[in-house]
Amino acid sequence: MLLCPSCGKQNINAEHACPQCHFEPARVDGFLAWAPELAKHNDSFHETSFEGLARVEAGSFWFKSRNAIVQWALRKYYPSFQSLLEVGCGTGFVLSGIAKAFPNARICGSEIHTAGLSFAAKRLPGAELLQMDARRLPYEAEFDVVAAFDVIEHIVEDELVLQNFYRATKPGGLCLLTVPQHQWLWSPADDAACHKRRYSAEELHRKVTAAGFRVVRSTSFVTLLLPMMMAARWKARRTGRAGGSEAILLNPTLERVFEAIMRIERQFIKWGLDLPVGGSRLLVGIKDT
Repeated sequence: MLLCPSCGKQNINAEHACPQCHFEPARVDGFLAWAPELAKHNDSFHETSFEGLARVEAGSFWFKSRNAIVQWALRKYYPSFQSLLEVGCGTGFVLSGIAKAFPNARICGSEIHTAGLSFAAKRLPGAELLQMDARRLPYEAEFDVVAAFDVIEHIVEDELVLQNFYRATKPGGLCLLTVPQHQWLWSPADDAACHKRRYSAEELHRKVTAAGFRVVRSTSFVTLLLPMMMAARWKARRTGRAGGSEAILLNPTLERVFEAIMRIERQFIKWGLDLPVGGSRLLVGIKDT
């Protein structure tokens, strides 16, 4: 069900103004925009970062490994889903992987920056791509899965965002999240990425549960590589240098080695082991009927 993001009226038509408050989505850079005032300028992410991300994602062990764990979680916890919304889809790298793995599902991506959507459109010519604010999602019981991958840490009002996720999810559907973990890992890289926080498991569980979801799986990942991550973070704090998106890529040999290590770690997770520490956390929540 489509809602007016301004007044909350149900069953509005995206092509017409809301009959109650007269809100009407705009077109920005060719995309339907539900929060057009934020499409170019906001404090959640630097819109100039999308170009750099689009260059490095396909070659980075971290981005490839995150895609693999996301697709595994979907197959494990809701293999028959028919619709999915990724909030904060960025350049579409994760969403394109999901679309290939689940070709019969309705795939929808939202992003506050139309700059990100321009890259996503090249990777996902058949997907629904929309500009919107995660704090004002215009949906109620619309999707089997609502997902956000390293997104909610950018938003001050993360609890409000999770409430929006709950409302947008169908009864029996999933909330699928990845977030950066452990505040003690904070470094200039987090400042450069416009992060508002790094989560503890306790904080994330509390906020997801308060929104209405039941947590069915929660585990750290980037665990075996945590010592290397700690060393890199310590160096960044010492030098004050965060590095740009190109710094994500390592030399090809290290990329292959780290990807293999992440593959081993993913097998532990598949066996049911919940890893207690790691640079990131995966959470699966259910909206009970």
